[in-house]
Order: sequence, then structure tokens, then C-alpha cells
Amino acid sequence: MSERKRIYLCLAHMSEDGAEQRYVKEAFDTNWVVPLGPNVNGFEKDLEEFVNQGATAANAQSAATTLPPHAPMHSKRVVALSSGTAAVHLGLLAAGVKAGDEVIVQSFTFCASTHPVTYLGATPVLVDSEPDTWNIDPELLEQAIIDRIAKTGKAPAAIVPVALYGMPYKADRIMAIANKYGIPVVEDAAEGFGSKYKGQVLGTFGKYGVLSFNGNKMITTSGGGALITASDDEWREIMMYATQYRESYPYYQHEKIGYNYRMSNICAGIGRGQMTVVGDHLAHHRHVQKMYEELLKDVSGVHVHSQPCLPPVPSPRADGTTVPVYDSNYWLCTITLDADVRVKGQENAYTTIVTGAVGGAAGVIHAASSAHTDCEPNANVEAMRVALDQAQIEARPLWKPMHKQPCYKDAPAYVNGVSEALFKVGMCLPAGPYVTDDDVRYIVQAIKENIVG
Repeated sequence: MSERKRIYLCLAHMSEDGAEQRYVKEAFDTNWVVPLGPNVNGFEKDLEEFVNQGATAANAQSAATTLPPHAPMHSKRVVALSSGTAAVHLGLLAAGVKAGDEVIVQSFTFCASTHPVTYLGATPVLVDSEPDTWNIDPELLEQAIIDRIAKTGKAPAAIVPVALYGMPYKADRIMAIANKYGIPVVEDAAEGFGSKYKGQVLGTFGKYGVLSFNGNKMITTSGGGALITASDDEWREIMMYATQYRESYPYYQHEKIGYNYRMSNICAGIGRGQMTVVGDHLAHHRHVQKMYEELLKDVSGVHVHSQPCLPPVPSPRADGTTVPVYDSNYWLCTITLDADVRVKGQENAYTTIVTGAVGGAAGVIHAASSAHTDCEPNANVEAMRVALDQAQIEARPLWKPMHKQPCYKDAPAYVNGVSEALFKVGMCLPAGPYVTDDDVRYIVQAIKENIVG
């Protein structure tokens, strides 16, 4: 068992023809080893072509009663940046968020969705999830807006929905609420690259959209991200902020405080190569999801989370075709375990303190003082994670909700119990391009073998 290859959760996969190496070599050969250059420009154009699928005037016209004035009426522009976190930061900045403001953020997410709010001196207002998509609950979102207006005298400065594990959020409902109260939306589609809602690519509904190309995402630039915007003027302003807001003088002059957030030409070269295989990556993740659904459907107490199954709707291109309401990229495949499912070794869960990094947490150097926190996965979930780890399978708990994070203990939160309940029973399974059909069968067999009874 120990000699078997390690199956990682979601590991980057290079194109078979070495396109990434060619673009990177070209950057070295031409001495473009800087945070700008031909690869950056080319990658941005590739991304613009990709995200503009379905972002048409026909889409905005067909949903005129639900989409806000900044719904896509023309092609979106993209700025390639050093990380998805940087993209969230600049998206909020461009949306006008400033110190003292409040920003509504989905609580069930990774900290990159919330931390940039604090970088700007604003306060995250954390809103819980709905049970079908696991994403921000639109009804609770509107309740939070109404309550914040009543308590503070003004509406939140922005709304940040998140495509959790690639699952589309209810974009039309969220945008209708945002439009009703005049609040800009910064879509965090970092995990949702290629996911669509009613035929439109995530990240193109709101005023701004965020993408991530971290090493574990659908495509990678080793580290990097991008911000999607709706106009050339906004694109130029964001570009200025991403390049230290340097003015066009032969010397360095700065009218505003900017940031060193531009993507490097080397990383962008990797991204250009990755764009040649993005369709294959998306197809693979969806294939792996279907395998998990089929192989685990009869395992009592184990449930694979899948996108809601609804009748198709008219295509946003108004060409007479129909498209799915939800079209997730299934960046990560997730399961939940019923509380009464017994797992081998469950009695030993949380008996020792973790001393090393778990789940790819590179750079973790702070040793925990206790094996327990006030909100943690159930013992059977932790036991299953440990059992899979011993079988050379990387599995991970779901994101711990931000309203349960110590650093946000004082942040306003509107909760319904959904995300906390899911965190206690859920886990992520490997889904990346290196995960073969045999790997999926092995993972499922390991899950079955570690269930008692």
C-alpha cells in the first residue's frame, strides 16, 4: 500500500506538446523576464476570448428584469495579476470600497475572499450558504443588506459571492438583489474557472470577476490570477493600480498608491500553454465527478455533492438552443458523511496534534496548542481523512466558514447553520488531471473498506 503513488487532490498538469515550455523559453530567449511582456498580453487575450463565451447583448436583453446595468453588454477585458487574492483586492478597490465600509462576503469560502476587504480597512459582513449549491443564500443576502442599512444608515459597498469548489451561484438572483440596492458585485470565481450559469461564464455577471491560476486550479501559471472588467476605461485604471500607479513620465511619478500586482511574463507563458488544454481539463474534472457519483451512489451514509438538476434554459446567445442552468467545472469533488457512519480508527480521531502541513498548506510553521477547535469536522470525517492519507490519497476537510474563524470573531455574520453543518460532515476528494479512472476506483474502494459495518 505504501509503495503506491500519491494521489493528490488537484495537481497541475502540463500540456502534452510542451506548449508551456516553449512560451517560457521564448521569454528567456528574448529577455522578457519581468512582470509584463508578450506572454502577459497574449495570456490576457486568450482569457478574454474564453470568458466572453455567452457574455452577449442577447443575454442581458433576455434577463433585463434581473441583471443590473453593468451586466455584460459587450466584451469583457482581463488584467493578469500575481494572484487571485490580488484580483479580489483590486476588484474591491475599483468598486470603490474604502476604509470604514462594509462588504458582504460569502462565509463558506477560503480566506482570500475576505482578507482583501480588511486590507482596505473595510469590514467583511459574512453571509451563510444555501443547501443546494453551498453558495451564498440569496434570501439571507437580502436580509443582511436590509439589516446593515438599518444599523449603519448605508448599504454595503460591495457583494462578493463565491463559486465554492466550482459550483455556480444563483447569479441572476444575486445580481437582481445587487441592482435593487445599487451595490457592485465582485464575483470570486477563483475556483470556478470555466463554470457557467445559464450558459454564461462565471466572473462576467458582476462589475468585476476574479480568477485564480494557483498550482491547484483548473489551469495554472504556478501562481497568479486575473481580474475581469467591463470596459476599457476600467481596464486602464486597474492596470495602473497593478503597476504601482506609475504615471507616463520619464521618471517615477505616482498620483495614487498602487501595487506590484502584475503577472510575470514567465508565469503568463505557462498560462498560455495551459489555455491549449483547458477544455481537456474541464472535461476530465466533470468525468471524475460522474465516476464518483456512480461508484458511491449505493454506499449508505456517503453522499456526493452534485449540481442541482433543473430543466435547461434558452441559451444567452439567443440562437434557439438551450443550456444547463448549472454547469460546474467540479474543481474539487466533495462528499458528506452521515454522522452515524462509523469509520475505522474513529476512536483515535483528534488524539494527536498535527505537527506538519496538511492539505498542501505550504509554509505552515505555527504549531497548534490543541488538537481541537470550537468548530471542526466530525470524528468520522477526520478518521476517513487519516485513513485515506495512509492509503496515499490526499483528502481535505471543506473550507472552514469565515464566521467561525478566530480572526473574524467580531465580524457581523448572518448565519443559518448550513455552512457550519457542512463543514462538520464534508470532505474533498482528488479530481485533478493526474487522477485516472483507476485512481477513482481505488479511492472509492478505500472509502468503502474504511467504513465499519
